Amino acid sequence: MALGGPDSLEAVGPFLQDVRGGRPTSPELLREITERYRATGGKSPVPAIMADLVARLEGRLNAAGPSRFRVYFGFRHWHPFIRETYREIVKDGVRRLVGVCMAPQNSQLSVGAYVKKVEEARAESDATMRFTYVPSWNTHPALIRGIVANIRAALGKFPADARDRTALIFTAHSLPERVLKDGDPYPDQVRATVEAVLAALGPLSPAAAWRFAYQSQGRTDEQWLGPTVEATLDELHGAGCRHVLMAPIGFLSDHLEVLYDIDIEFAKRAREKGMQLERIAMLNATPPIVETVADVVAAHLAETGV
Repeated sequence: MALGGPDSLEAVGPFLQDVRGGRPTSPELLREITERYRATGGKSPVPAIMADLVARLEGRLNAAGPSRFRVYFGFRHWHPFIRETYREIVKDGVRRLVGVCMAPQNSQLSVGAYVKKVEEARAESDATMRFTYVPSWNTHPALIRGIVANIRAALGKFPADARDRTALIFTAHSLPERVLKDGDPYPDQVRATVEAVLAALGPLSPAAAWRFAYQSQGRTDEQWLGPTVEATLDELHGAGCRHVLMAPIGFLSDHLEVLYDIDIEFAKRAREKGMQLERIAMLNATPPIVETVADVVAAHLAETGV
């Protein structure tokens, strides 16, 4: 399960309306988001990435013997909606269902919201199906190896004499600060992912630095988790840093928050300060993410029973 994204510029309006819970979108916001999608390819890459991932995952899960597994995907805010996929699963006669959210760090506002969509779909159906879900997989070894490999590869984008002085900024999607009062596990799980990546990377150069920042804060009146990427770039610039590598460890695939927020907005802000900003590749449907999800599903079935 994933958030989803519009498959055309014409779909941006209906997609935003669903994201906003049916509330109307102002013409100004609609134009802004439409232009962001136009600037990043005219549609979300997420549906194609998910289709590729489920095909690879199904092959991986069934590689050891007779076909036991079917893999489906559903989105929270676009087609195929989770309820649509659930109806397909019922039609196929499935009796045991495991949910995996493509968000490795657990939060009631992310994983919890996906699970709620499944429960709503189950309430609309009279089929008998056992459903459980993987709550989090934020420090799985294959996930960490994949991120570390992409960090090392991305350092090659910088001049050789600057790599030991390149700052590393880890990011994750911000959430409203109220999650702290609710005891939400998200901030701790994000921190654990960062710590696991740093441990696997090994000691950084004394001239290098790393920071963590939240990105993509919502446009609401409430306070959102920080520090922001903007403030972090300003701070690094003030400290004399001129080379920055972004590692969005809270995201798994290419989508608007990566392709626009990082590759366009943050890169422009850095250039205006005389800084070179680059980003690591996303895992998308590559072998590390396929291995990770296949392993967490197998472990989950071993714990919960088929």
